[in-house]
Amino acid sequence: MATQPSSVETVSTGADKAKLAGAALLVVGAVAAFYALGKQDLWLRVAALLVVLAAGVALFFTSEWGKQLIGFGRESAREVRKVVWPTRKEAMQMTGYVVAFVFVMALFMFLTDKTLEWVLYDLILGWKR
Repeated sequence: MATQPSSVETVSTGADKAKLAGAALLVVGAVAAFYALGKQDLWLRVAALLVVLAAGVALFFTSEWGKQLIGFGRESAREVRKVVWPTRKEAMQMTGYVVAFVFVMALFMFLTDKTLEWVLYDLILGWKR
């Protein structure tokens, strides 16, 4: 019996695990630094937060997962360029169809509700209002 290759990819090297752990520590450290500098000016606290956060993000993008994320973004952008977007006229027509369908369905639901209300309360239960 042949086994199918797994489609789930995991971080395989110790260096990648260390990069991910370091990136996570830098993100936590950025928030900690922001609050540790509580007596400093706000601009200094925000600058420290952004600098350490940027270092964490940069470290993440050097890992294999970061490289895969960049590749996914590039491929997504390439696919978006292939999409054939509707013209303004087509978009307006489809919007009109949707609005008309919603109106018809709302009218149907209203009439169904009122019919059931009339059958249940007036005919079956005999409650007159």
